[in-house]
Amino acid sequence: MSDVRVIIQRDSEREERVVTTGTTAAELFTGERTIVAVRVAGELKDLAYVPGEGDEVEPVEISSEDGLNILRHSTAHVMAQAVQELFPDAKLGIGPPIRDGFYYDFDVKEPFTPEDLKRIEKKMQEIQKRGQKFSRRVTTDDDARVELADEPYKLELIGLKGNAAQAADGADAEVGAGELTIYDNLDAKTGELCWKDLCRGPHLATTRVIPAFKLMRSAAAYWRGSEKNPQLQRIYGTAWPSKDELKAHLEFLAEAEKRDHRKLGSELDLFSFPEELGPGLAVFHPKGGVIRKVMEDYSRRRHEVSGYEFVNTPHISKEKLFEISGHLPHYADGMFPPIEFDEQNYRLKAMNCPMHNLIFKSRGRSYRELPLRLFEFGTVYRYEKSGVVHGLTRSRGFTQDDSHIYCTKEQMPQELDTLLTFVLDLLRDYGLNEFELELSTRDDSDKFIGSAEDWEEATEALRLAAEKQNLPLVPDPGGAAYYGPKISVQAKDAIGRSWQMSTLQVDFNQPKRFGLEYTAADGSRQQPVMLHRALFGSIERFFGVLLEHYAGAFPAWLAPVQAVGIPIGDGHVSYLQEFAEKARAQGLRVEVDASSDRMQKKIRNQQKAKVPFMVIAGDEDMNNGSVSFRYRDGSQENGIPVDEAIAKIAKAVEDRVQV
Repeated sequence: MSDVRVIIQRDSEREERVVTTGTTAAELFTGERTIVAVRVAGELKDLAYVPGEGDEVEPVEISSEDGLNILRHSTAHVMAQAVQELFPDAKLGIGPPIRDGFYYDFDVKEPFTPEDLKRIEKKMQEIQKRGQKFSRRVTTDDDARVELADEPYKLELIGLKGNAAQAADGADAEVGAGELTIYDNLDAKTGELCWKDLCRGPHLATTRVIPAFKLMRSAAAYWRGSEKNPQLQRIYGTAWPSKDELKAHLEFLAEAEKRDHRKLGSELDLFSFPEELGPGLAVFHPKGGVIRKVMEDYSRRRHEVSGYEFVNTPHISKEKLFEISGHLPHYADGMFPPIEFDEQNYRLKAMNCPMHNLIFKSRGRSYRELPLRLFEFGTVYRYEKSGVVHGLTRSRGFTQDDSHIYCTKEQMPQELDTLLTFVLDLLRDYGLNEFELELSTRDDSDKFIGSAEDWEEATEALRLAAEKQNLPLVPDPGGAAYYGPKISVQAKDAIGRSWQMSTLQVDFNQPKRFGLEYTAADGSRQQPVMLHRALFGSIERFFGVLLEHYAGAFPAWLAPVQAVGIPIGDGHVSYLQEFAEKARAQGLRVEVDASSDRMQKKIRNQQKAKVPFMVIAGDEDMNNGSVSFRYRDGSQENGIPVDEAIAKIAKAVEDRVQV
């Protein structure tokens, strides 16, 4: 047999090997159990792939992003096989890997129950132990239609082929623009076909090398994401390279569930989503209103100090405004349908920038007024599909802390630098400290408007501003808004989840579309640069993120009730009420629990309410003019003089520290 020369590429190391013709990728890495696939000429291949002369072969570890996707997609196939063994009439939809797991959609007569999921998981374990081989097979469109004649959704994907990925989220795991392939699950001993699925691959070598998985839940999902299509049943699962990693992930999910802002919002009586209002529309209760007001008031003060001017704009306008701005042709799907009256169409406001442009344009502007920084807590309305609405973090009506800065091109670099520093400092004041910046740029898509030169200048200015912050900077090619590049601030919360917070965008296009001008020093008319900035993103979303970050235990400055007086007996109520009045006179939010509950129950109630300071008083405290503090963690500090106790609460509020 002849030999072939292959190159093993590991990071920056290259190793040349001469191997026998027919050697598989698996044989190149014998004994390296963490390698689950290879990359050749930029394409992922199964370990069964046979390298050719001169191939550069890069091993793919199971713990890498590609490796995890391969593991999870292979597990999705095992789940689909298990479902069809238990429910023979089930029709297959799509089963792609997703972040931290996978899902598969099925057309079944009845929704899956929790007991069904247990049965499916048990069947998956049986299939995993059988060690079935994942075997790739190239086929033609016509042959695939014959083989999959009983799978109507697969037939639809074959018909879409090169456009399937655009037509259905996750479909690129099944079909692409190139050759069509089917993966057979073969019996480890006999080679007999056990199951098959339309799939691009690659996959693990066998089911036996799936280390750890668990089914999580089921939900309804429309085929190809359209409410006009049949409703399928989606099963979500997760898979990891080891049982320890699976265990850690499940513990993380349990902690995240405890922090779910929707659950905490109800438990702490902060907000609700009345059915009568419709999905994605929240009402804030008094305690939630306090937190929101404190957040907004602090933000207002910081903006005043930094030279912002406050404006207000209406919730609705003529449709023509959004045609001028370019939002209607580029963002119509995200806006509510038109409202027709006075023989013309009106739209609910989905963004504040067009109205701020009208404020700038309302009179002549001089270069002496620039930079002009306009700021508004402006409520907007976005048409989010009901399936993606998620509490406060993905809603249909929300209030943006929206700024638009109009400046000269010469002022732009300094303004961006100052603006990004301001954003990060303010986020730190609210208790977020770990950040990553994402730079979103344009690609060759025709969705982007404006000249390449303007885009290049704007992108470079954003890049320089970002680099000055000495934070990780991640590229996001093609992720820019249609009118200009942007920087997104990604913030990590207390359990390591990343949230997109503030965005900064450079816009040469809206000033041009609105004909915005200022008089320059030489008397000429010039077009300003427009900078878009939403610091929180939205008040509601930021509220939800902070609620989960703190698990409801807000620092004293944000807590709706900063201290609660708990009398040991009825005779101590009036003493604590005097304490509360004195504290309230200093601007503190203090209440007294004068209910008939026993003291220990009052303490438990306030612990559940996550109040920062419990102020306890009995006979000894009354005689000494003091109180005792009990904290959320159960620790206690006794015999604190009243004035000192109030000062201590006030200091914690002023310093914005956690207690």
